[in-house]
Amino acid sequence: MSFSLGLLCRQCCHSVLSPRPALVRDFSSTPILALRRTRKIPVLSKKALAAKARKRAAKARKHIYENEKMTLESAIDVIRAVEVAKANATYELVIKTAMSRGSIIPKGRIALHRETKARPEDRILVFAEGRQADEARSAGAHIVGGIELADGIVSGKHHATTILCSTALIRAITPKLGRVLGPRGLMPSERRGTVTDDFAGYLRRLSGTTEWKGDKNGVIRMPIGKLHFPIEDVVKNIKQFVAAVKRVTGNQKDAEEKGKSKSVKPVNAITRVMLSSTQAPSIQISDI
Repeated sequence: MSFSLGLLCRQCCHSVLSPRPALVRDFSSTPILALRRTRKIPVLSKKALAAKARKRAAKARKHIYENEKMTLESAIDVIRAVEVAKANATYELVIKTAMSRGSIIPKGRIALHRETKARPEDRILVFAEGRQADEARSAGAHIVGGIELADGIVSGKHHATTILCSTALIRAITPKLGRVLGPRGLMPSERRGTVTDDFAGYLRRLSGTTEWKGDKNGVIRMPIGKLHFPIEDVVKNIKQFVAAVKRVTGNQKDAEEKGKSKSVKPVNAITRVMLSSTQAPSIQISDI
């Protein structure tokens, strides 16, 4: 005799004593390859990549002193106000460049609109022989000779602020002096114009100019004027010097260079230009 208790399961609504229905699993007949379709990554154009880079740069965190920039004339006014008790103070211009590994230390010569101090006397050493040696002596070179001068430079006997070399002797002196003069920025090179056969013309251009040079980190410091100078003279000196640095570092090209090459990248990008004095703070310039 069978009987039912009348109890129902709350989950399946069947009697407790009745057997549960078997579970049935449905399988999909969709091909596996159809489920594994990969999304193609679109190839962006140069214009789209540039716009993406601009958006990323706009969202990037700015430098802590980004909002403390001043125009050149405003920075000069602030420095003059701070240095009111010292009329003979010196303006110093600091230019920071992004020195990448293997970059050449920026270096050059300039004749400013108004010199800050008397130019130091240059001591010229020239590697030349024969008629070229006589021309170098008559042009005002202090030390003139052939390959024998290399040993004196290595030993410290000969000291010079500028070293020139003729095209005939450059291969002979490079193995001896490359490691000695290279780190000091004195090794003759064709790019700098110190490997030449026109010694008279080079020494003529050398006279009346001041040498400037960056350090190993790419920081260039230059006394650019005195506090008692008129503001117009200080502005001319700063703009003239910044333009010279831009040409040497590859950030600005002359008209002749623009026609020759179109895709030459800057050697060292200028990241910051700051003006200061003896007691005044260093102020970042925004309009240079």
